[in-house]
Amino acid sequence: MTNDQYPAGEHLRQALDLVALGVPVLPLREGKGPVGNCQSCIENRCGGRPNMKSAGACACPRPCHGWAAASASVGVVTSAAWAAAWRTAATLAYHPGGAGVTVVDLDNADAITWARETLPATRTVATTRGEHWIYLGTMQSSNGVRPGVDIKSLMSYARWLGPGEGQMIRLPETVTALPRHVVPAGAVASSPMPRAAWTRAVATGCRHTEKYVRTGLDKGVAMVTGHREQGAASQAFGVARFLGSLHQECPGPCGLETLGGEIVAAAVGVGVPEPYAVRAVDRGFAEAGIPVPSTQTA
Repeated sequence: MTNDQYPAGEHLRQALDLVALGVPVLPLREGKGPVGNCQSCIENRCGGRPNMKSAGACACPRPCHGWAAASASVGVVTSAAWAAAWRTAATLAYHPGGAGVTVVDLDNADAITWARETLPATRTVATTRGEHWIYLGTMQSSNGVRPGVDIKSLMSYARWLGPGEGQMIRLPETVTALPRHVVPAGAVASSPMPRAAWTRAVATGCRHTEKYVRTGLDKGVAMVTGHREQGAASQAFGVARFLGSLHQECPGPCGLETLGGEIVAAAVGVGVPEPYAVRAVDRGFAEAGIPVPSTQTA
């Protein structure tokens, strides 16, 4: 099937190139917003998609629900249900968390200056007003972590503005620590809060290097977030059990409750209710023979 059969032209062409790389994509309307929900999904009447924070069972074939509709399926992206969205699309977006990356969105020159002085260099993409700094690994998204700086990863979308320049590096602690004290816009008392990132400060009795622990955690989190449709809780259990087993010979403390908190956040980010995610992670650690304080309080 050639692109000539699609009125969408360049946006769809770019989308298919990304899908071939396993990147979930979605069209954006004028103003950089997602396509509006259809009448069946408007105001979330359908309950939302299974991979949203409030997991529903929506099976709508249209690109409803913003980031949660992003797809890496050629069949979905080129379907008749998406055709109208491509015809009116103003630009293309992707789901960073689904692609296994985190975007530090720098919205102005001051933010760029701060990043160059504070963050390790990684792949950068020029935007209309600033830059996207892209790191390998995922975390909870958070807006306004400091003036002009947003984090886009799990449960978020970012505009596709090209592959960028420079070598992408693993998500560093200087980025994962940014949302610690930020209350997300619109948060309510029952909303899961950003969790602290694992550092050497909480693992004074761990025999492993910080790089070793973070590499294992990043891989585990990627496995959890890869189960966007189902199975994320079971994967979180398996990741916690495996990571716990690595610390059986450590004198401790190893900060496993903090590691567990990051696994929980990843599971919640793909739609697992937080209590289920907490229980799965706690059971994983317990089965590894290392009971830890509940990740609910991490």
